[in-house]
Amino acid sequence: MHIHNISLQNSILNSFISEMRDVHIQKDPMRFRRNIERTGEILGYELSKSFNYKPLDIQTPLGTASENVTTDDIVLCSILRAGVPLHNGLLNYFDKAENAFISAYRHHKNKPESFEIIVEYLACPSLEGKTLILADPMLATGQSMVATFEALKPFGTPKAVHLVSVIGAQEGLDYVSKHFDADTHLWIATVDEKLTEQGYIMPGLGDAGDLAFGEKLQN
Repeated sequence: MHIHNISLQNSILNSFISEMRDVHIQKDPMRFRRNIERTGEILGYELSKSFNYKPLDIQTPLGTASENVTTDDIVLCSILRAGVPLHNGLLNYFDKAENAFISAYRHHKNKPESFEIIVEYLACPSLEGKTLILADPMLATGQSMVATFEALKPFGTPKAVHLVSVIGAQEGLDYVSKHFDADTHLWIATVDEKLTEQGYIMPGLGDAGDLAFGEKLQN
């Protein structure tokens, strides 16, 4: 897998990540969502450099200009609910993309550290021969990414797969690297060192879904 850790080079993205982590700024859910969205825009810009392009002649008021435009047919899929702001950020840049949505959540059994990924809802166009962008803000254990991709397989074989996350743990990166093809690309804003015993990113930022949309009653 090709891993693109954007935090290895300093940029304005550092400020957005720091605000998302800050327990005081987190109290403003609109700002939290906006920072996720802006991070999606930056990751989308970086991701777009890997697309295929061809020249296109454009008629301007004063003549003709030639611009290289992407030829990729994009399907943007986000994991509900935390993936919505990230999806919006990517969609701001890939506004002609088709869209897919899937729900995937942790179902805890007898122990807090023991869980399985449950997929309940899926709406997806054909993926055959297209460029799939799979977005989930938190890449913790990596199991949600893998379960989601498995659920998408009946919809066709993409020509390219890109994973997009805001914060990940090294364990999650290692897990997806083992379960996705070697030519898959992962675009991530920053990587933390470890997970808690319950499988949450440490130091991370907390529950992205709750911070964006309010606390849920379900465990």
